[in-house]
Amino acid sequence: MGLFSKKTETAQTAPGKGWINYAWIVKHFGFLLFLAVLAIVYIANGHWADNTIRDINITQKQVKDMEYEYKNLKSLEMFRSRESQVTQAAAALGLKPGATPPVKLVADSITTKKNN
Repeated sequence: MGLFSKKTETAQTAPGKGWINYAWIVKHFGFLLFLAVLAIVYIANGHWADNTIRDINITQKQVKDMEYEYKNLKSLEMFRSRESQVTQAAAALGLKPGATPPVKLVADSITTKKNN
């Protein structure tokens, strides 16, 4: 009997006779194909997520650069629009501020002259 049990042990471990053999693969081919497609989708999703995160980081850097540039230009414009800076720029063109104050127009005097 010891000899018989030894034959069954070798028959179970022989190539093609184990737990995963050709018949099992053929029987479960659809499921194995599904798992392969699922693995490909999982890997592709990981690559897509990495690329998306990379694009987000690049966009954030560009936004920070543009924000810095906007603030810099805005402060420069505010500085240049001060009265003293405008006077200096006008002096370079040969313009001088008026010596007399501007004339104030009163709306009541205009309407009374039209009615007369």
